[in-house]
Amino acid sequence: MRRNDYYIPVSGEEKAADFGNTKDGGVSKYSKYDSIPLNSLKSDEAASGPKQGPTFQDGQRRVDYVLTYHVQKPQSVRRKTSRFADYRILRSLRRSLSTMRSGGTPPSKEDPEIAAHKHRLDYHEDDKRFRQTEFEDNLREVGLELEKDEGNKIPGIGFLKIHAPWNVLCREAEFMKLKMPTKKVYEVKQGSNVVERINLFIHKVTAPLHPKVEPNRPQNVKHLSHPFSREKQHLFDLSDRASFFDSKTRASIVYEVLKRTRCTKAKYTMGITSLLGNGVYTAAYPLHDGDVDGMGAEANDRKILYEEWASYSVFYKYQPIGLIRKYFGEKIGLYFAWLGVYTQMLIPAAIVGVIVFLYGCATVDNDIPSMEICDPRNNITMCPLCDRACSYWKLKTACGTARASHLFDNPATVFFSIFMALWATMFMEHWKRRQMRLNYIWDLTGFEEEEDHHRAEYEIQVMQKTLKKQDMSPKDKKVKLTCTDRAPAYMMGLFIMLFMIGVTFAVVFGVILYRISIRAALHMSSNPTARSNIRATVKGTAAVINLVIIIIMDEVYGAVARWLTLLEVPKTDKSFEERLIIKTFVLKFANAFSPIVYLAFFRGRMVGRPGDYVYVIGSYRMEECAHAGCLMELCIQLCITMLGKQLIQNNLFEIGIPKIKKLIRRRKSDMDSQQQEDYNMTLERHEKDHFLGPFVGLSPEYMEMIIQFGMVTLFVASFPLAPLFALLNNIIEIRLDAKKFVTEVRRPIAARAKDIGIWYNLLRGLSKVAVIVNAFVISFTSDFIPRLVYQYMYSPDGSMHGFVNHTLSYFNVSDFQPGTAPLQPMHLGYEVQICRYKDYRETLWSNTPYDLSKEFWAILACRLAFVIVFQNVVMLMSDFVDWLIPDIPKDISLQIHKEKILMVELFMKEEEGKKLLRDNHTNQSPFQPRSRPASHTPSKC
Repeated sequence: MRRNDYYIPVSGEEKAADFGNTKDGGVSKYSKYDSIPLNSLKSDEAASGPKQGPTFQDGQRRVDYVLTYHVQKPQSVRRKTSRFADYRILRSLRRSLSTMRSGGTPPSKEDPEIAAHKHRLDYHEDDKRFRQTEFEDNLREVGLELEKDEGNKIPGIGFLKIHAPWNVLCREAEFMKLKMPTKKVYEVKQGSNVVERINLFIHKVTAPLHPKVEPNRPQNVKHLSHPFSREKQHLFDLSDRASFFDSKTRASIVYEVLKRTRCTKAKYTMGITSLLGNGVYTAAYPLHDGDVDGMGAEANDRKILYEEWASYSVFYKYQPIGLIRKYFGEKIGLYFAWLGVYTQMLIPAAIVGVIVFLYGCATVDNDIPSMEICDPRNNITMCPLCDRACSYWKLKTACGTARASHLFDNPATVFFSIFMALWATMFMEHWKRRQMRLNYIWDLTGFEEEEDHHRAEYEIQVMQKTLKKQDMSPKDKKVKLTCTDRAPAYMMGLFIMLFMIGVTFAVVFGVILYRISIRAALHMSSNPTARSNIRATVKGTAAVINLVIIIIMDEVYGAVARWLTLLEVPKTDKSFEERLIIKTFVLKFANAFSPIVYLAFFRGRMVGRPGDYVYVIGSYRMEECAHAGCLMELCIQLCITMLGKQLIQNNLFEIGIPKIKKLIRRRKSDMDSQQQEDYNMTLERHEKDHFLGPFVGLSPEYMEMIIQFGMVTLFVASFPLAPLFALLNNIIEIRLDAKKFVTEVRRPIAARAKDIGIWYNLLRGLSKVAVIVNAFVISFTSDFIPRLVYQYMYSPDGSMHGFVNHTLSYFNVSDFQPGTAPLQPMHLGYEVQICRYKDYRETLWSNTPYDLSKEFWAILACRLAFVIVFQNVVMLMSDFVDWLIPDIPKDISLQIHKEKILMVELFMKEEEGKKLLRDNHTNQSPFQPRSRPASHTPSKC
C-alpha cells in the first residue's frame, strides 16, 4: 500500500446520494484486495499537497473516524528477509552437523531456533495484514468510505481515515434509534407567570456567570424530537445535510459499525475491539474539530470550550454543559453536570463549616474544661505515657492540645453533623431533578440502554470453550460462559480482595508500631527540642507516612482490581465497568479510611490502665488518646489525607505526568521548541491527535470525587472545614479536567446515558452510612456526651467546673508491674506516689479499686442512646426531605406530557395528509398525471 490510497466502497447509485460524491461515481473494477490510487482519479488535488482539516484529500468528505496501524515493510523486502532467514537456518544446521561430526564445540553464532522464531513473527504480521484487509473490505461492503495515509511524517504509523456517507448515516441512525429534531417547534414554559419572571430576573442577575457559548436563539423554544426514520424524513429539517448529523453523532455511528463488523475468514467474531486487542490496529479515535490555540485557529466547538470552559480565568462561570454534551456526548456531559451540582452544593456546606469553626475559635477562651487544664494552679500529676522511658508529667502541658480540640469539639459540631446529613439528602434530590431536566433538554426521556456488544475477551473464551466441547455438545446449542466457568476466578478474586484488605490493616498496624516506638525514642532523646515537641512530631510524621502509603497503594489496588475483573471475563463493557468500579471502590475506600477509622473508634479503647496495660507484639503498649480525646488527632489525619490526596494524587499527578511525558517526547525528537512548533504546523488533524493520550474513561474521575464525598460526609463531625477544602479543590478540578479533555487526550466516543449509573448508588450508600458514622464520632470519639452527663447528673452547680477532675482516676505508683516503672521517677523534682489517668474507675480507697465505676456505665448507656436517637431522627428528617421534594420538576413533567400530545398531533396530521393523497390519487382519471403535495414529498436517502 502506498501513501494516500483510497477505496471506492459502494456503487455509483449509492454514492449519488452523498452530497460530495457525485463526480466520483462509478463501480470499482478492481478486486476486493486492490485499491485505486488517489492520483489516478484526482491528480490536481494530489499534486497540490495535503490540506489541513479533518477531511479526505478531496477536501469535501469529512473524516469521521481514524484507525492507526503499524506500517509494514514492502513485500519484496519481506520475501528477501524470509529467504535470508531460511538460508541462515539451513547454514546454521549444516555447521552444527559438521561440528558434531568433528567432535568440536559449535561456534557462538545465532541460534537456529531464534531465527526460526523471527521467521514465525514475520508470518504473524502477515496474519495481521490479512485480518486488516478483510476488515476493511467488510467496511466497504457496509458503505463506509476509506482512505489510507502512510506518509513519512510519523515513521512506522499508517492512518486509515473513515467517512460515513449520508445513506449510511441515515441507516445507522435508524438502527440506533437516535432522536433527531424535527421541523416542529413549540414554546417551552418555565411554569406560571411568577416563576417565569423570577427565572428571567435570576438569569439577568447571573448573566456575567454564563459562558458565551449559547447560540443566538430564543431560550423558550424547543424542537420536537423523534427517533430518526428513513420513511419519515419529511418530518426532519434536511435542508443542510452536512450539519444535520454533528461530528459527535457521526463518530458514534461509525464506531457502532466498527464494533458490529466481523472478521469471519480469520475465525474472529468480533470487530474493532478484538482487532485492537490483538494488535491488528494500534489505536481508534474520532478527530477533534480543530486547533485550540494559534493565530490561524478557526472558530470551532473545541476552541470555544478551551476559551470558555478549560481556562482558569473563567473559574467563576457556569460550565457550558450543553456544548460539552454536544462535543463529548451525554455520558461525559452528565459527569461534568454532576460535578458542577456537587461543587455548587458545597458552597453552603463550606459556609456553615466555617461558621462552626469560627464559633469554636470565639468560644475557646470561655471553655471551662480547657481553662481547667491550662490553669497552673491545678497541680495534677499524670501517669507516664509509655513504660520505663516516659516519666510523670503535668496536665497543664496538654493546654495547647485541649484548646485546639475545642475548635472542632464543641456543641456546634452536633448541629453541623445534622446539617450535613440533610445536606447530603438535598444534594441527592437536587441532582435527581437536575438529571431529569437534562434528560428532557437532551431528548433522553424515552432512552433505554440496549444490550451492549460482547467484549473481545469474552468471545475468545467462548470460542475456546466451543472448540473444547465441539464433539460433546450439539452444534445448534449456543455456548456461553456460566458461573461454573467463572467460579475459579470468583474464588481467586474473593481471596485476593480479602488479602489486600488484610494488607491495608497490616499497614495501619505498622504505622501504629511506628508511633509507639518513635514516641519512646523521643522520650529517651537527650535533645530538649525533641522532647518538648513529641506529640506534634509523632502526629505529623505518622499522618504523612499514612498519606504516602495511601497514594502508593491506590495505584496498586487499581491495577489489582483491573486484573481481577479481567480474570472474571465479563460479557459486556457495561458489566466489566461495574465490576471494576465495585472492586476498585472497596479497595480504595478501605485504603483511605482504615487509618481514620482506627483513630476514631479503636485508639484509646483497649489500652487498659496503669499497672495492667494491654501489650501487642511483646512490649509494645497500645496507644492512648490525649487528655482532650482522639478527635484532634483524627482531625489532623483527615486534613492531611484529604489535602494530600487532592493536591498530590489528583491535581499534581494530573498536571505533572502529562507535562513530563510531553517533555520526554520532545527530548527524544531532538528538536528545539521552534522546530517542534514548525513540525506541528505541518501535521494534519489526524496526525496531531495521534500524539494525544488515549481516553481512559470516567471511572478515575468519579472515583476521586466519591472518595472526597466520603471524607466530606463520613467524618465531618471531626473536621468541619472539609467542605471548604473540597470546594476549593473542585473549582480547580473542573478546569483541570476540562483542559485535559479538550487539549491532552483524544476525543472520546460519544456515549449515550441518562444517568450516572452505579455511582449514584454509591453516593446514596455513603450518605446513609455517614449518619451512623457521625453519630458514633460524636458519641464515642468526642467528649460531648461525657460533658452533658457531668453537667446534668454530677455537677454540683450545673456548670462544667470540676469536669476535668471528674474524668481522672487515681493510681498508686507502687502497683506498677515489674520493669514498667519510669527510669527517672524524680523528673518533676519530687517523689510521686499517686498519679492520675483519664478513665472512669473506682478510687483506691474503695472495696474494688481500679474496677470500672458506675459513672462509666452511665456514660456508656448515654452514648448508645444518643447513637440510636441521632440516627433515627436524622434519617427520619432525610426521608421526609426526600418525600417532600419530587424527583421530576413539575414544569418538566408538564413539558414531557405536552411533547407526547404534540407528537400524536404531528402523526395524525401525517395520516390525514396520506389519506388526502390517496383520495386524490383515486379521483384522478387514468389519463391525467398524478401529483403529490410538495410539502409531503419525502427526500430520499
